[in-house]
Amino acid sequence: MSWIDPAAVGRATRQQIKDIGKAARLFIRLLALLGPSLKRFGLIRDQIHFLGNYSLSIIAVSGLFVGFVFGLQGYYTLQRYGSSEALGLLVTLSLVRELGPVVTALLFAGRAGTSLTAEIGLMKAGEQISAMEMMAVDPISRVLAPRFWAGVIAMPLLAAVFSAVGIIGGWVVGVLMIGVDSGSFWSQIQGGVDVWADVGNGVVKSVVFGFTVTFVALLQGFEAQPTPEGVSRATTRTVVVASLAVLGLDFVLTAMMFSI
Repeated sequence: MSWIDPAAVGRATRQQIKDIGKAARLFIRLLALLGPSLKRFGLIRDQIHFLGNYSLSIIAVSGLFVGFVFGLQGYYTLQRYGSSEALGLLVTLSLVRELGPVVTALLFAGRAGTSLTAEIGLMKAGEQISAMEMMAVDPISRVLAPRFWAGVIAMPLLAAVFSAVGIIGGWVVGVLMIGVDSGSFWSQIQGGVDVWADVGNGVVKSVVFGFTVTFVALLQGFEAQPTPEGVSRATTRTVVVASLAVLGLDFVLTAMMFSI
């Protein structure tokens, strides 16, 4: 006797394919709305303020403490090999290549992504989306597209702030607290960090993560069930799906960048 119902498997597979198709159509539609969205840049500007400025405090504080930790851990690790003067290079490369984009994306998903999902989900539950459609206003163009492009713009800026504050945190611990030579700290950064190979790769990662996290948040909110329970589940799915997508994409992007 089989415990697997072929009909149920077929229905689940068909539903998954249908969901992937809907997500792909929405993503393509958002990309196509770049031009019309830029013509109404005031909407994007307001959302950049909402997503970026309100996330700035948690990004800056997190970056500072990550820099503190890396300054301590890096110094005691490098000291074993007599290379403590390379502390600045270690902290900077770790932040601009990897931790800056990844940790910022995870924090962005938890702070701004959940906010976007809840906002869109509540608009749907309150029938504001349906009211726009009744008035011949495209909710994707008016509501989703400005938020999407604002998230794509805000994410690299927040990652840059995270990395910059983290480097300052590493300098505070390494130079002011431990006593590493300040000239060696900054000269190692200047001589060892390549703008295109290191900083450029981090910027590419942060842009990709901006697309991913913002789209996942908007998709979950737009497809949420119009009930309080549906909105809460969609908000939870945003954090889970966006975080896993960021970590998976980080591995893929890192492998591609090191193979080039």
